[in-house]
Amino acid sequence: MNRFTEMHCSIAQAVGVVGEPWTPLILRDLFLGVRRFDDLAADLGVSRNLLTQRLERLMAAGVVERLPYQERPVRYEYHLTEAGRDIVPALTMLMAWGDKWSTPPGGPPALLIHSCGEQFTPVVACPHCGGEVTAESITMVGGPGAAPGPGTWVLAGGSGPVEAG
Repeated sequence: MNRFTEMHCSIAQAVGVVGEPWTPLILRDLFLGVRRFDDLAADLGVSRNLLTQRLERLMAAGVVERLPYQERPVRYEYHLTEAGRDIVPALTMLMAWGDKWSTPPGGPPALLIHSCGEQFTPVVACPHCGGEVTAESITMVGGPGAAPGPGTWVLAGGSGPVEAG
């Protein structure tokens, strides 16, 4: 368990699952089809102990599942669950931010191609008006699950914890 699980905040809850070092890169590799433990360790250059810990946490959170691909001896592959596939758009947004603000020498190391066949840079858009979501175009207010506790006082205008609704 980590300190984020105690915060009554969806961002904190998400960071508690996918915010540890190496975890977004593990999720990226799984999305790209790197599914076997040895291949993940080799591609990432991460220690086997750390990779084991991260995969176990992702499985416990329901983001990754381990499926057998060989019976004798039993060997497993790791696959994204529905929850794991749902994080992929957020990873592409993180990638777009990295491409814009910390691009490696030579330019972006990967390009995104949509199912329509066109290259794109992801953007978050309002499902009602289609407008791009930016820091200037949104306001966050307390929702039906708002409750007092760590990480929630900003929703009450910085004056104290959000009161349960």
